[in-house]
Amino acid sequence: MSKGHRSQIKRERNENNKDRRAQAHAKYVRVSDTKARIVLDQIKGKSIGEAMAILAYSPRYAAEVIEKVLKSAVANAENNLELDVNDLYVADVVANQGPTLKRIRPRAQGRAYRINKKTAHISIYLDEKK
Repeated sequence: MSKGHRSQIKRERNENNKDRRAQAHAKYVRVSDTKARIVLDQIKGKSIGEAMAILAYSPRYAAEVIEKVLKSAVANAENNLELDVNDLYVADVVANQGPTLKRIRPRAQGRAYRINKKTAHISIYLDEKK
């Protein structure tokens, strides 16, 4: 037989499989996921300083949001996991599609065109260089 109640077994299993990397998320950001991925692909695999420099000089709006998420992930690594900031690099980046805000634009002859205002969920995972 198993040891303990089902919820206890699941809790132990989830603790063992938990991702131990430093991470930060921004949800419902008003930028499309495809535009966010363009910027995220530029910083993937880079060191923290290099990624911050790329984001600071990127003309895209998504770069501002991603810079905030990156700073949050660095702060999480420093304060919660007690990692050295100089050894960190951007291990993984994810931009998933969030809910779309559907709006209507009036057009000629009583027609209406739909405007889709897309949102994104942005996640950044940091790891230490080995």
